[in-house]
Amino acid sequence: MKRRREFCMSACLGLLLGSAAPVAAADLVIAMPNWPSGQATANILKVSIAKKFGLDAEVKELGTLNAFVGFETGDVDIQPEVWQPNFGDIVKKYVTDKGVATLSARSVPAWQGLCATPEAGATIKTIADLSDPEKTKILDTDGDGKGELWIGAPTWLSTGIERTRANSYGYGANLTLYEAEEEVAMAGVDAAIATARPMVFYCYAPHHVFELHKIARIEEPPHDPAKWKIVGADDPLWISKSTAATSWDAAHFQIAYATGFGKKHPEIAKFLDQVDFSPEEVTKMSYALEVERQAPADYAKKWVDDNAARIDGWAKP
Repeated sequence: MKRRREFCMSACLGLLLGSAAPVAAADLVIAMPNWPSGQATANILKVSIAKKFGLDAEVKELGTLNAFVGFETGDVDIQPEVWQPNFGDIVKKYVTDKGVATLSARSVPAWQGLCATPEAGATIKTIADLSDPEKTKILDTDGDGKGELWIGAPTWLSTGIERTRANSYGYGANLTLYEAEEEVAMAGVDAAIATARPMVFYCYAPHHVFELHKIARIEEPPHDPAKWKIVGADDPLWISKSTAATSWDAAHFQIAYATGFGKKHPEIAKFLDQVDFSPEEVTKMSYALEVERQAPADYAKKWVDDNAARIDGWAKP
């Protein structure tokens, strides 16, 4: 009986130790942004790389700035959607100057600015209209006499730039600029459209909101580099030190990966260079995740299955 108890204790201890054994680390880490298309792309890359190269990737929610830091420390290997000119300074620092990150050869054209619902667009058509309190009072929803304007999610670099633009143009003085996660803001757009309430908000494309609603872009003068002076975001006072009394420059985004990872896995680096999403596809990704509420991992598995021949083409040596 004693020997039986000792055997049981030994066996149970072994099971406990076995269950506490560390899980094997993934072969690579993909940083996932907190917007729908970036989440979809991160997971599409994960599934595609596993299928074509047999490597398991961990998809880790991480901001773009932290992803670039991770390229340097070796903690991150891929970031699926780096926007420019938003992260121009970061790209210069880590790609051009330090050489620890590499941008893929292809990019997706994009744009960003401010948009208005039909009820707001009837009164507020241009960026100058936002500096007129008589016009912007239609955006007041809390009765304090000031209109509200969503400028982006708290962690987005573009949100700080939109705050700079509001201060530089002057409309920040008579509007309440608020930050919220995109999902919350888009629900607000849906509600505003449904109730015919005027709303102005930060917008970018490709994005599903243009598939759902009839919204208009606020008119601005052409981009003027002389009026666009954005201080690096590593300065804690960068917003107050920056000026941007002009529209955004033409935008685009592309995949970035750690230079060291590309040297270790040149076949995957070439694969990433050949990924060629279209703006229409990115819009569909955003729609699937934000509107249809598809899980990023499930969406990615189906997308990879449906686009097997195309992925084969990306993986050709």
